[in-house]
Amino acid sequence: MAAAGGGGGSGGGGTTSGCGLKRRYAPRDQEEETMNQDQPSKEDWCGRIWNGMDLLKDATENKHVLPTGLEGIDTLLGGGLRQGQLTEVTGPSSSGKTQVCLHSASHAAVKHMGVVMYLDTSNSFSPSRIATIIDGTNLSDQRGFDLPPKERLKTLMKSIICESVFDIFGMFDILHQLEVSLLSDKVKSGGKKICLLIIDSISSLLAPIIGGKYPQGRSMMISVAMILKKLAYEHNLSVLVTNHMVSAGNGAVKPALGESWKAVPHVRLVISREHDSNICTATVLKHTQLASGRTTKFVIPS
Repeated sequence: MAAAGGGGGSGGGGTTSGCGLKRRYAPRDQEEETMNQDQPSKEDWCGRIWNGMDLLKDATENKHVLPTGLEGIDTLLGGGLRQGQLTEVTGPSSSGKTQVCLHSASHAAVKHMGVVMYLDTSNSFSPSRIATIIDGTNLSDQRGFDLPPKERLKTLMKSIICESVFDIFGMFDILHQLEVSLLSDKVKSGGKKICLLIIDSISSLLAPIIGGKYPQGRSMMISVAMILKKLAYEHNLSVLVTNHMVSAGNGAVKPALGESWKAVPHVRLVISREHDSNICTATVLKHTQLASGRTTKFVIPS
């Protein structure tokens, strides 16, 4: 598994990422041009007009779910992370958001569902934790995994690709290159296509540009949202992002990124963790099929 440094450099050179994507970094005086190039056109976004039967058929036949491996969350969401949709997990620090991401990535690898692309914005990706989760999973019902433990772990770890990215321009670059690679059918491992895109955390990239030195920060945030939802829908991916909490006044907290971002995720979960415990609570804030306010307990294995 390869991890490549993300973020915008000062030169116009490029690096090759862990999934073989050629990445380019624009000079700072070209940032606005880069942003405009990565904004999807109206034609790309609309694509075609779907009637009700087309949408129903697509939802029932193509848009399946990817289990996270955390029983409580999977039960709450009706099976897991739905393909074609963007799911957000939000919560305070140390509530278990990254653990949900790591378990989701590991479970997709173990169940041989496809390639996982993990975009790490805060150095939270832990390959040793991934290995521990995989080693602790029962693989007796999985075909093709009658290998020695070390060889089996190596095979599974190769299907999880980690990229480090530390600013919004690096994110635009990676997402653009990912879309190009998906269109040319290049993002594969062992014949499997990418099935899950994880960004932990998206707020680390977006919060600094909102209301700061970037006057177009909010439009850049919406551009990222449109690209993510377009990738999810057109390539049948599950997209999982994490967000942090901010003060809402009077001692209350709310998800970061404001009202503009609030409308973006198809599914929004807030999680909390009991003090000095691995027992967590997940509550539905938003869902395309479920009522808000549904709650469940789940355990993060140690």
